[in-house]
This record gives sequence, C-alpha cells and structure tokens, in this order.
Amino acid sequence: MVASNEGRVGVLGSAFNPPHVGHMLLAQEARWQLGLGRVLLMTTGRPPHKEIADDPGAELRLEMAATAAAEEEWLEASPLEVERDETSYSYRTLELLRKRDPEAELWFLLGADMAAGLESWERPERVLELARLAVVPRPGVEMDAVSSTLERLGAAARAEILEMPRCGVSSTMIRQRVSEGRPLGRLAPDGVVEMIERRGLYR
Repeated sequence: MVASNEGRVGVLGSAFNPPHVGHMLLAQEARWQLGLGRVLLMTTGRPPHKEIADDPGAELRLEMAATAAAEEEWLEASPLEVERDETSYSYRTLELLRKRDPEAELWFLLGADMAAGLESWERPERVLELARLAVVPRPGVEMDAVSSTLERLGAAARAEILEMPRCGVSSTMIRQRVSEGRPLGRLAPDGVVEMIERRGLYR
C-alpha cells in the first residue's frame, strides 16, 4: 500500500445505474494501491455517446451514489456533472475539479476497454494533462492495446495498472435481477438495495 495522501484524489466516473459492489471494490483498491486521500464517485449527467439504459434520472442515480459513498469516510459522491446543463465530457469535469482544487493530484479511474479507446474521446490529451490514469484490466481487452493508445498520446508514463479481484457484477445484471424479482443482497451496498426496493426502481 502507498501511504495515503490527502491531496491525491481518485475520480471514478459512471452512470451508477445503480452503484454496485464492483464500483466499491474498484474505489477501495485504487485508494489502497495509489494512496488516495479520497475517491469521488462522479455520476454521469448527460453522456456524450449513448443514452443511459433504464435511466431513472440523473438525480436518482446521484442519490444512489451518495448512499453508497456514505458507507466510507474517504468516499464522496460528486454532483459536478449532474448539476451542469451540458454534455458530460471528462476533460471538462477534470478542468472544473482542477479549478476548485488547484493543488490536488487527480487520478482518473477507468477500465481497460475505455482506456484503449481514449483517442476517440473529446480532447483526450487534455484528460491526460489534468490527471494520471489508473487502468483496471477487463476480460477480453489486451493490455497491449491500452499501452499502444497511451504511447500514441504520449502519456505512457502517466498511467498505472490496478490489480483487482475479478468481479462479475454489473449494473445491467442488477437491473435484470430486479425486473425478475430476484434478491440483490451482497451485490450492491445495503443502502442502495434498500433505496431500489423502497422507490420501486427498475421494475
């Protein structure tokens, strides 16, 4: 474990539709391996490339992320993208985080599939200028593809690979289980499960 540094901040972006144990595991491992002082759960507001499936609305997704974050003192749900009435481009989110805290060392947490496609993002060079990357291996994604992308962007030295236990849980799986009336225990934080049941989400 790297010694914790309060100025080192992880940014985990997702629709959180809903948040689940895989998100929590990633946040935990990133904090431990990178010595992060805190991790922000950055709920997607308006995604640039696709609609969010079975979307209960950005405010509800943010509320679920906040419920998940409440279980750990180092975890925080950020409303930054949900509050903005514009497309949620990562470079813009990182610019706003940098403006709010110029001294923070930002780490952008993402899966290898996303990292391999970084060149197709809006202003990827700006993302890499503002934050270091912490990349999580994904089944079926060659890490060589990630390395090649980062090399072409001139940012091979600005990325770390996170070692993480494989977790097969996904938001899609949870929504499917809800629609089938199956139990959700241990697949998502207890507060999130309770909120889904109480609000009748995904039914």
